[in-house]
Amino acid sequence: MPRMQPAVFEEFLQQPHIGVLASLRHDGRPYTVPVWWLWKDGVIWVTGTHTRVWCQQIKRDPRVSLCIEATEPVPGHVEFDGIAEVLTLPDFDIWPISRELAEKYVGRNDPRRSSEVEAFFANMQTEPRLLFRITPTVTRAIDMRVYRGKRADREYQDRQKPGASADRPSPR
Repeated sequence: MPRMQPAVFEEFLQQPHIGVLASLRHDGRPYTVPVWWLWKDGVIWVTGTHTRVWCQQIKRDPRVSLCIEATEPVPGHVEFDGIAEVLTLPDFDIWPISRELAEKYVGRNDPRRSSEVEAFFANMQTEPRLLFRITPTVTRAIDMRVYRGKRADREYQDRQKPGASADRPSPR
């Protein structure tokens, strides 16, 4: 996790930021959709319904990317590339994780919103739901409060400063 300290990374992933999930169409072009997600036990959890286009695409090709960007409380972004595993009833109890998603996004850690969480979760249970467990293969995380750009960008910026030597070799 370069450029984001582990504690900041974990805190960032507890926030109810909307993610953008990319799946692959039949012809290989990306298809993106905003999603609610849950980071738990080193994997990402996402729920959908069997009939949604992106869910069908993931069933066909499990390669996905998830990008999460935020400006508060920590400006930054986290990106995961990974492999999605499709989990369905009755083989896997999808409801505990689905409930955690409802609590994260509808409840927002506010006990006064428990009736809203219950209503949302009850509605979820009437839909033909499935769950995806995404195991990250690549993780990129940047805390914009400390990020200064890639090394090549910093070297270029240094060469542009007044008094910088023009004959300094450029990075390859």
